[in-house]
Amino acid sequence: MAGQIGTDIRALRKARGITLVGLAGAVGRSVGWLSQVERGLAEPSVRDLGRIAEQLGISLSLFFRSASKRPEERGLVLRAEDRVAIGSSDTGLAEELLSPSLSGSFEMIRSTIAPGATSGGRCSGRGREDGGVLLTGRLRLTIGDTEFDLGPGDSFQFADRDYAWRNDGDTTTVVLWIIAPPVY
Repeated sequence: MAGQIGTDIRALRKARGITLVGLAGAVGRSVGWLSQVERGLAEPSVRDLGRIAEQLGISLSLFFRSASKRPEERGLVLRAEDRVAIGSSDTGLAEELLSPSLSGSFEMIRSTIAPGATSGGRCSGRGREDGGVLLTGRLRLTIGDTEFDLGPGDSFQFADRDYAWRNDGDTTTVVLWIIAPPVY
C-alpha cells in the first residue's frame, strides 16, 4: 500500500505546484524521507499522512481508498465499495473519486448535484483540462462567458478556462467529470 500512497502524494504535490522541499518543510519531515515515501521505500504514519493531506487540501481517507484491494488491483481497479467521498455534500454537491490512481494524466470524479446547487461562482480552470458527460438530470454550465443547458448524454470539454455550474432543475444531476492533471 505504501507504493500507491507515495504515488498519490507525488501526483497531488505536482498538480498543486508544490516542491518536494516545500511539502517536506510544511509537514516537518526531511526531503529525503518524503522522497522515499513518494517512491514507496518508506511508509508514513497516519499522523504524517494527516499532515500531508492537510497541506494538499484533501481528506486523509483518500489515501486509504485501496486498502482492501488485492495487491494486483492497486492502482489499476477501484471497486465501487472502495470509492472515497471527496468534498462535502453540505453544499449540494457530493463527489466520489473514481480513479484507481492519481499518478496518471487524468482523474475521474462522479459528481451528484442536488436541485438548486451551484458552484458558488466561477471556478478556475487554469492549468488543467476538464471534460465530462451528464448521466442524469440537467446542468447549466458556463464556460468563459457562454452558458450551455445540458441534459443526459450531453458531454463537454474545455481547457484553461474559468467555468461555473448550477442545477436549476428539480431533480438530482449526476455528472462524470474527467480532469487533467489530477487535482484531488
